[in-house]
Amino acid sequence: MTPGSRPKRSRLRIALTVAAVGVLVIVGGASASALFLNHTVTSNVKHQALLPAPSAGGPASPRLAEAKGSQNFLVIGSDSRRGSSRGLSDVIVLVHINNDRSRVDLVHFPRDLYVSVPGHGKDKINAAYAFGGAPLLVQTVQNLVDTPIDHVSIIGFEGFKAMTNAVGGVDVLAEESSASPTGNIVEGMNHLNGDQALAFVRERHQLSEGDISRGKRQQAFIKALMLKGLSRDVLLNPISFAGFADAATKNLTVDNGFSMGTMRSEALQMRNLRGRDIYFTTAPFTGFGTSPIGGSIEVLDTVKIQQLSDALRNDHMASYTVTGSK
Repeated sequence: MTPGSRPKRSRLRIALTVAAVGVLVIVGGASASALFLNHTVTSNVKHQALLPAPSAGGPASPRLAEAKGSQNFLVIGSDSRRGSSRGLSDVIVLVHINNDRSRVDLVHFPRDLYVSVPGHGKDKINAAYAFGGAPLLVQTVQNLVDTPIDHVSIIGFEGFKAMTNAVGGVDVLAEESSASPTGNIVEGMNHLNGDQALAFVRERHQLSEGDISRGKRQQAFIKALMLKGLSRDVLLNPISFAGFADAATKNLTVDNGFSMGTMRSEALQMRNLRGRDIYFTTAPFTGFGTSPIGGSIEVLDTVKIQQLSDALRNDHMASYTVTGSK
């Protein structure tokens, strides 16, 4: 993978919200500004048992190395077209917030990364979600990086569409062109409505590196959506902002321990972050291959995944993203 890179624009003010596709900034900040919005957000956000039990390698398991005072959130994007809470997870991002809340790293795990899934042998990482929902995916990622995951959030892809429409569309920079019934994507800047945004983040077959290229598109879309969602045009417009908050949180599910108070606390602690403090990177792999049953896979880089694990556990992601890997 390429070294982690920093967004050049600095209007992304709360890093956790980038990973959660804008949801947590709404939850953390909006609820303090208006009672009506607080009620809307509280009513919309759903809670479920998304973390594994301690006996299965949950966050309280003594086997897992402590990650100092940092926090780790797993963000799962699930495509609602599959019609099941245990469909395939199309977005898997580990959000690492450092000890003093001055830096956030978003580690994208390609869905075809070939790893050990507890109780199921070797398989693509997104198969863990199909086999056992969020708890098994959490356990799989925890085992892979030997670092506890504190909280989990799941957002449906339909949320992208609703949030995009709520802010009047977004401007997204595309590295590659692609064709779609909702409108063609050109290389360069594109203004996307909700349907076009959904097609943009779903596409992978027409892209040069498949799922890897799609991951880059999803990162580009997330940044574009947050820039628009946190722009003055939206923040200072009560109707637009309320619509954005409502659309985001209607499609959000978090673990039972992720309370509104915890969300607000995290948002307040990170209120001074800017875009330059947010880093994107991809879990390391050596190349592409074929699984024993014939599926296309990304081959895990076992040496560099250990480097990632060390950086997460010791809260030294800066050194990892400087050296990079692939």
